[in-house]
Amino acid sequence: MPTPVTIADSLPLLEPAAQRLVGIARLAATGESLSEGRDVEYFTLPVMSLLNRCTSARMPFTWTINPYRGCEFACKYCYARYTHEFMEMRDGIDFERKIYVKQQAAWLLRRDLKKVKRGEEIAIGTATDPYQPAERRYGITRTILEELALHAGLELGFVTKSNLILRDAELLRKIAEKNQLYVNLTITTVDAQLARILEPRAPRPDLRLEAVRKLNEAGVPAGVICAPVVPGITDDPKALDELVCATKAADGRYIYANPLFLKPCSAEIFLPFLEKEFPNLVESYKKRYASRAFLPEAYRKRISSLMAALRLKHGFAAREEATRIYERHYPLPQEKQQLALFQGSP
Repeated sequence: MPTPVTIADSLPLLEPAAQRLVGIARLAATGESLSEGRDVEYFTLPVMSLLNRCTSARMPFTWTINPYRGCEFACKYCYARYTHEFMEMRDGIDFERKIYVKQQAAWLLRRDLKKVKRGEEIAIGTATDPYQPAERRYGITRTILEELALHAGLELGFVTKSNLILRDAELLRKIAEKNQLYVNLTITTVDAQLARILEPRAPRPDLRLEAVRKLNEAGVPAGVICAPVVPGITDDPKALDELVCATKAADGRYIYANPLFLKPCSAEIFLPFLEKEFPNLVESYKKRYASRAFLPEAYRKRISSLMAALRLKHGFAAREEATRIYERHYPLPQEKQQLALFQGSP
């Protein structure tokens, strides 16, 4: 019988001291190759826990669940590329080409949920898309939902760009009957051509909007998050107006926006992308992101005020329950925690 191929086989030879991997890097190095396809490799990841405690004081949710590590959607602006660095993978492109499938998810979740106290929120899909193409093959998210359906009194928030979530509409409805649940479809633009450039392998915006409609029709509360708003590319008031209008037409319960921020590992992918697709923005971005990650408070307030006006224009309630839930799960950075991004006025 042939020897299983592991990710360790593809790692460069290192000095003995550098080979002493620990934690998630050690587990990743022992993962077996599952399959390959379209420049993507899939590996098992024998994790010790599925439910992870959020240690950031900035984030209001207590726990996170990410069924996979890495994401095939290859969004050029993705902030989560840094998570592969924990596995000693420093090339940002690995995040979209080496996908790790977490093993024994349902059993681990059943055990881990015993740690969750009433009122502690669980965010699902914070560092990967739970409905990326890998889900069609391996169904890890489905097994997680089947376990969640056995519980009551949980506070749950999903984030995805995929209409594959409709496969699980009935199961999500059952979960929503006994738990507080919101599904957030991420849509940055209604321009399908622009979306294909920014998010090469994600479903079209119209398919995501249709998912919002069908989820709400099925009794699953769903809305839209426009994240990120990309300066000079997706922040035009007319474009945001079209998105808010489309969300209302799709019966979305709410829509909110978060401005772009870039970690260094994300900038390594995003800046070359700008050079190819938006060369006129390159110099300004290089200056603005030279040593800082977050947009300044003035830009955030401008986008927030614009979105508030557009919500009112298109008939969204000023303050819905869903809106409050969204802001608890996906808050905007506080001014004192930001590093100014633009040197001039936004």
